[in-house]
Amino acid sequence: MHTHRSFLFLLGSPRTGGNTELLARQAAEQLPAGAEQRWLRLAELPLPDFEDLRHEGDGSYPAPTGHAETLLDATLGATDLVIASPLYWYSVSTATKRYLDHWSGWMRAPGVDFRPRMAGRTLWGVTALSGRDVADADALVGTLRKTANYMKMEWGGVLTGNGTRPGDVLDDTAALSRAKEFFTG
Repeated sequence: MHTHRSFLFLLGSPRTGGNTELLARQAAEQLPAGAEQRWLRLAELPLPDFEDLRHEGDGSYPAPTGHAETLLDATLGATDLVIASPLYWYSVSTATKRYLDHWSGWMRAPGVDFRPRMAGRTLWGVTALSGRDVADADALVGTLRKTANYMKMEWGGVLTGNGTRPGDVLDDTAALSRAKEFFTG
């Protein structure tokens, strides 16, 4: 039985066409023809810093509006969520972290039922790092894997590639080979 898959690619780099995005697009080329793809740049949908309201009043959050509502709707509309964040200081980019922080509010916004609705979806990661030691991305991988586990999502793994200057990842033949099987293998 085939189920319809809808991939949301969240690009966490402030740079357009950076190595992480190039690697994600290489992997996306291998998706089945019927799989939907939606690409959103977090830099084009800026979120305010997350404000923790859990211990204020009744602990609920207002319904998301503006860019937060756009991102919430896109997130809930996907069967597969791909966080494409370059490795910044051994973890996800600021825009990516801010997006994930907003999940806390979405879980507490009346009528959203964010956490139960995310259960069973698949979370993937794609990142490019400038060093050769893939262990440098351990914190990024841990952040995404633990997020998937907490949300009762399936964990797809993280595709890593090497690239310092724009376009360098296209010279990482091992990463390009992994990209061909990332979503299907």
